[in-house]
Amino acid sequence: MTAKTTVVKHVTIYSVYLFLIWAFYRFLFQFPDQVEELVIKPILWLIPIFWLNAKEDFSLSSLGITFKNLFPSIYLSLGLGAIFVLEAVLTNFFKYGRLNFAANIGNMPILSSLGISFATAFSEEVAFRGYIFGRLWFALKDEWAANVASSVVWTMVHIPIAFFVWKLSLASGILYLLLTAVFGIGSSFIFGRTKNIFGSILLHILWEWPIILFR
Repeated sequence: MTAKTTVVKHVTIYSVYLFLIWAFYRFLFQFPDQVEELVIKPILWLIPIFWLNAKEDFSLSSLGITFKNLFPSIYLSLGLGAIFVLEAVLTNFFKYGRLNFAANIGNMPILSSLGISFATAFSEEVAFRGYIFGRLWFALKDEWAANVASSVVWTMVHIPIAFFVWKLSLASGILYLLLTAVFGIGSSFIFGRTKNIFGSILLHILWEWPIILFR
């Protein structure tokens, strides 16, 4: 079995595992955000990735965990992040017929909420951009095919939270999943330009907070 075939096999197994285990978790459990994002998600999402990364004999830099191209990745994220903020504001306006700035961050201080957002972004971006997208690109030698494929899986993994946790209506759920897919494509695009996961993490935070504040 060639290295590329092995990588595709691992990505497929990991993607199916992640979708099933996370759907199962969302359907049966609902722990506080601190427990979910700081403990459960790193265990379920990241440990298998680091094991696969070692098994495949790749370096951590293959997951984008590097300081190389750090500042270009930040600049790109800030630019694209501004578009996501505008997108969130417009979505909010069309949803409510006016701008509704009611914050939805619970009782936690804003710095704690930002810390949890960073933890969420780290786990999810390493999983989807660093591993799934990066490995598919390595195997397929086609950036956009890898981008679309990884973004489809990314969107599917968010189906449980949209309908099991937030209990969105069908129309709102489809809109949320569409925005999620757009973000996945944008985040993979930035990772493709820089091979640095921290740009994708920053973009994730810039994407997530408008959704939190304006949904």
